[in-house]
Amino acid sequence: MAHPLQLGFQDAASPIMEELLHFHDHALMAVFLISALVLYIISTLMTTKLSNTNTIDAQEIEMVWTIMPAVILIVIALPSLRILYLMDEISNPDITIKTIGHQWYWSYEYSDFTDLNFDSYMIPTKDLTPGQFRLLEVDNRMVTPIGMATRILVTAEDVLHSWAVPTLGVKTDAIPGRLNQASFLISRPGVYYGQCSEICGANHSFMPIVIESLPMKEFLNWSSTSTDS
Repeated sequence: MAHPLQLGFQDAASPIMEELLHFHDHALMAVFLISALVLYIISTLMTTKLSNTNTIDAQEIEMVWTIMPAVILIVIALPSLRILYLMDEISNPDITIKTIGHQWYWSYEYSDFTDLNFDSYMIPTKDLTPGQFRLLEVDNRMVTPIGMATRILVTAEDVLHSWAVPTLGVKTDAIPGRLNQASFLISRPGVYYGQCSEICGANHSFMPIVIESLPMKEFLNWSSTSTDS
């Protein structure tokens, strides 16, 4: 959950998000070193009188400033490509959930269960109870089991939407007529919040996403109760 004046990412609740946090630290260190070198060169040029202005035949320095950026880009790109392939890897999911974006709410369908589907609307501010978050609470949460590979199928009924939950490192576009997919594995119990991340109309800000992660026994109890109702 984000909080005021937060500078970093939210705490990771999935292995993919942990990888993204590590890559962020890796890339940030490279950016810091590059910035420090550039600032050092600029400050040196501003404070030091040049003794030799003949830079026509400076092949050594030209090789350095050609090779070094290439090496830096490779160092940054290799971990990025690894994470990219990990995020696209979806094999033998334990549970599949289809989510459909509407103006302006989400629908969820659990394909592994019979008649388990529902709509998820934002709770208006006037109906919130103490402790609930404004513009983030919904009447029906998406519930998933802990430690189970979950595949999410994302589409839309009307306009472009985007199903995004930062804590899980998931952001998938919901496009009418197209079925996109993503996967995640929640590593700890909790309630995780997200929002539509694609401008989709006047009430774009009022279609939050709430995921509740439960142990398997409690998840099965919830699924049987929801199916019966």
